Amino acid sequence: MKLHLKIWRQNSATEKGAFERYTLSDVSADASFLEMLDILNEQLIAENKDPVAFDHDCREGICGMCSLTINGVPHGPERATTACQLHMRHFKDGETIVIEPWRAKPFPVTKDLVVDRTPFDSVMQAGGFVSVRTGASPEANATPVPKPIAEYAMDAAACIGCGACVAACKNASAMLFVGAKVSHLNSLPQGKPEKDRRVVAMVEAMDSAGFGNCRNYAECEAVCPKEISLDVIAQMNRDYASAKIKQFFAPAES
Repeated sequence: MKLHLKIWRQNSATEKGAFERYTLSDVSADASFLEMLDILNEQLIAENKDPVAFDHDCREGICGMCSLTINGVPHGPERATTACQLHMRHFKDGETIVIEPWRAKPFPVTKDLVVDRTPFDSVMQAGGFVSVRTGASPEANATPVPKPIAEYAMDAAACIGCGACVAACKNASAMLFVGAKVSHLNSLPQGKPEKDRRVVAMVEAMDSAGFGNCRNYAECEAVCPKEISLDVIAQMNRDYASAKIKQFFAPAES
């Protein structure tokens, strides 16, 4: 395959960026999208040029690092597919492919196609955990969980925190991500004791990080590589409203 690439290049967060054009020949249709970028970088290095910086780790659709917007769509044209699992057979010979980083104020570009997603870390640090004693793991069957609840929790836990939901949203909302994390932990018995504190802390951390509000465009659900449902946002909103009401009517500490 012969491909024409239009790639966003930016040296740092403080410098202005611009698109640059490249051409690759003899790209295998079986190559992954990141392997195609590897080929480009080998070509650039051979020409004594600066390679294109992009994030990657597992290349198995698990880590959520491959934050690329491809032809205007986070992770590219294939549904439920991360950029690292996208293959070149989904593109046409001679096609021009536009590649850029996530576009969201809370995710500033650090270099080329790499963005800073530490705001997600601040949200997780606020409540994305269960405070339990350390030591030996408890017996798995010690706390029975009904099958529908277990399946719902597992579906929410599938979120890899890639940030595609933020990049796709016109308001740069992180509510699908936060909703998935909240719904996962709040639905399980182990997460119930901290349910109210967790949802309030994580929502407030999300707002402090500068993410926008959800307007139910559902773009986030459409681009999510793990197909997280908008139901998790509804669950988070219910949990948040309930927690705030409890706080309002809680007796004042003497």
